[in-house]
Amino acid sequence: MFPTPIEKRPRSAQITYQAFLPVALIVWLLPLLAVALFSIKPDADFTNGNYWGAPSSFEGFVNYGKAFGVGERIPADAVQNAIAAGVPFCSSDWLPRERFEDYICLFGTAYDYSGSNMPRYLWNSLLITIPTVIGAVALSCMAGFALGVYKFKGNLLIFFIFIAGNFVPFQILMVPVRDLTVSMNLYDTKLGLVLFHVAFQTGFCTLFMRNFIRALPFPLIEAARVEGVAEWRIFLYVVLPLMKPALAALAVLIFTFIWNDYFWAVVLTQGPDAQPVTAGITEFNSQFRAAYHLMSAGSIVAALPPVAMFFLMQKHFIAGLTLGAVK
Repeated sequence: MFPTPIEKRPRSAQITYQAFLPVALIVWLLPLLAVALFSIKPDADFTNGNYWGAPSSFEGFVNYGKAFGVGERIPADAVQNAIAAGVPFCSSDWLPRERFEDYICLFGTAYDYSGSNMPRYLWNSLLITIPTVIGAVALSCMAGFALGVYKFKGNLLIFFIFIAGNFVPFQILMVPVRDLTVSMNLYDTKLGLVLFHVAFQTGFCTLFMRNFIRALPFPLIEAARVEGVAEWRIFLYVVLPLMKPALAALAVLIFTFIWNDYFWAVVLTQGPDAQPVTAGITEFNSQFRAAYHLMSAGSIVAALPPVAMFFLMQKHFIAGLTLGAVK
């Protein structure tokens, strides 16, 4: 019924497994490695067709700096004054003065950052993602508690409705949802994205929480009821503390889903005032033709917050996914 563990298989199978595992890892990481390679290439490499070869020159600092600082150049006198005042080593052989002018754009010296919307896009993503995670998790906790603990007529029907919403393709909802946001004056607003993300994610979150709560030891809830504890106190002081691993796992999943969302970001927003970073990166297309090096640099930066959150919550995330898997 279950596959034989690799440790108990023949030696030939173990060697084959160990040989193909790195290959599978490289294939899986290949798109990310390509984006990382593109982010350190100069624009001339793409013009000359050097897509997959080695970079003709390392432009990592310049590309990442421009991703945050696309604007007018500061006069050369200001750059020279900054160099003379703070960086006397810039005239050394390994870092010529004319190249140093490009590298220090990362720190806001050689470029005017007023023309860049990248920091605003990242801030918008945070303002959209964090309230969505809090709202979806809070609603799903209460809905999961009601559906997982109480037995009432229509319980299963309501649960099926939550599940059914997850099977509706977003593309079908695109036009009615956009029209609804326009009629409610929520189009091109961060609040509109938050409300609709919460609505779309609550179904999956409720499914996750309801199944987790049903696996908790029910005698704890019965013992609290016998002692006369109110239902809301049972939820806050008995059930909720036991749900911490599930809350952490769900928070990481929803944070990643919302942060990486591109579809609704394009459908429900336009312009830097409300657009998250996934939609904002496409700004480099119109401003720099097809600036793949800048888009790649922006994509790498945009991917850092979900990765950082996963590593911060890794212990609780794995515990929440595996809790109840083994009795």
